[in-house]
Amino acid sequence: MLSGLHHVAIICSDYEKSKHFYTEILGLKILAENYRAQRDSYKLDLQLPDGSQIELFSFHNAPQRPSYPEALGLRHLAFALKDIRAFTEHLATYGIEAEPIRTDEYTGKQYTFFSDPDGLPLELYQTRVLTKIQ
Repeated sequence: MLSGLHHVAIICSDYEKSKHFYTEILGLKILAENYRAQRDSYKLDLQLPDGSQIELFSFHNAPQRPSYPEALGLRHLAFALKDIRAFTEHLATYGIEAEPIRTDEYTGKQYTFFSDPDGLPLELYQTRVLTKIQ
């Protein structure tokens, strides 16, 4: 039986730019960084607070993956958090624009989308339902 998500692997076009994005802007912790000479490629292991990981790879001349319009395959990567508005404001300080925050009609939770440096669609999804102050 599956017990959780261990990692998601991402191939980037500009390793230093993506490393900065995922570590400095999104705040993921570096677990390991390895240069693989035979492939002329980096592999960066990153960890989120819940223990799940992202493997960031650099490969020269990797083909583009269509995202828009939506294509078959992985649609997006979603990050859980409690305060979407605060995080979208944090992204904006780096010039990263998120879509307007929406509310999921089935769960009542807020979500929004933004993109990584290669245009990979990323989602922010709140982990608690906001209540109105009366």
